[in-house]
Amino acid sequence: MTVPRSALKKWEKVREFALGMPGAVEEFPWGETVAKVNKKVFVFLGVDDGSHPLGVTVKLKDEETHAHALTCPGAEPAGYGLGRAGWVSIPLEPKGAPSVEVLCDWVEESYRVIAPKRLTAELEGG
Repeated sequence: MTVPRSALKKWEKVREFALGMPGAVEEFPWGETVAKVNKKVFVFLGVDDGSHPLGVTVKLKDEETHAHALTCPGAEPAGYGLGRAGWVSIPLEPKGAPSVEVLCDWVEESYRVIAPKRLTAELEGG
């Protein structure tokens, strides 16, 4: 399975953005790429080896943002019961998939939900 270049570029930019958040670290549980803050995942990035379609999974607490994310082609509440807690899986490959800017906004929202206050304060330049 070949990964479309545009989707891979998007994935790489989102990963780079996520890892640029204060205190963010990259880990590989279950063979997947995740970004964590304070030992908690704030974005699941899946795998980039072509074995699965590229996508990101973020936690969106804002109802409007959550509803918007679910309108993306192929988007769905995350599996393993995470969907009930506000996690949304968004594929990057379908036509009409969200832009890097939108995805990064969602990653930041997810980060703000998970990260401790002292780190989110750094985002405001505090």
